[in-house]
Amino acid sequence: MNQPTVAISLGAFGADLVRAQGQASFIPLLVSAGVKRIELREELFSPDVAHQDLPGLAHAIQVQGLECLYSAPIELWLEGDTKPNPELQPTLDRASACGAVWLKVSLGHFNERCDLAALADRLAPYAVHLLVENDQTEHGGRIEPFVQFFAAITALQMPIGMTFDIGNWRWHDQLASDAARALGRYVEYLHCKAITRNAAGKLIAVPPTPADLQDWRQLMQHMPTGVPRAIEYPLQGDDLLEVTREQVALLANLGSSSTPHSTETETLSHV
Repeated sequence: MNQPTVAISLGAFGADLVRAQGQASFIPLLVSAGVKRIELREELFSPDVAHQDLPGLAHAIQVQGLECLYSAPIELWLEGDTKPNPELQPTLDRASACGAVWLKVSLGHFNERCDLAALADRLAPYAVHLLVENDQTEHGGRIEPFVQFFAAITALQMPIGMTFDIGNWRWHDQLASDAARALGRYVEYLHCKAITRNAAGKLIAVPPTPADLQDWRQLMQHMPTGVPRAIEYPLQGDDLLEVTREQVALLANLGSSSTPHSTETETLSHV
C-alpha cells in the first residue's frame, strides 16, 4: 500500500537559513528524506521573488520527481472588496512559472457579497489548483467563514480545496476538532504543527509529541483517506537529513511512538 504524500513547507528549516541558501538548495535533502512534495514559500525568496529564475527552479524540482506547491502570503479576499485580490493573478503566474500544481493562499475577508463568479473567471485560464488556508488572523482564522465559503463554492461546483492548518486554530481559540468536523470533507492538504507558548507567552510552532500525533490521527478521520500532509514545524539538528527523515516517517505513518525534540521556529500570520 502506498504511503500518503508528505510535504515540507520550507520555512520549517528556518526563515533565515532558507533565505540565505535559497529554496532550490533544499531539494536534494527533501528527496533523500523521502519527501514527495515541496512547498515553496514566496516570502522566503531572497532578495525577492522578482529576481528569481522560476523556470529554472521548476526544472530543478521536476528532475528530482517532486510535486510542487506554491505558498503566497496573500489573502483571497481583501477587506471591503467584493472582487478577488488583484494580486491573485500575478501570483498564479508565478506559481505556474514554478511548475506548481497547487497555489495556497489565505481566505481573507470572505462574506456573502464576495463575487465568486469573478473568482471563477480569474482561475479559469490556469491549470494551478487553488487551496485556501486558515491563518492566524481574526478574520481568517475562525471556522464559520470557511463553512460559508465552502458551502458557497460547493453549490457552484468550483474546484477549490482547503489547506487545514492544525496549529493556526489556536490563535483565536478555535478547536481543531470542531474545525475538522465542520470542514474535513473539503481538506486537500494538511499543515501539521504542534503549538505551545514560549517563555514570553507567545504561541510558537514545535514538533509533535506522541499525544499530538494521536490527536492528529483523530482529526484525519474527518478528512479524505490519505490526505497529503506537510511538516510546518522546526526541523533542526546536527544531522538535518536524519531529523527530516524521522519526521517525514512520523507523518507518513502517524503511528510512531518516538518523541522528537521541540524547538522554536518563525511563524507568520498566513502560514
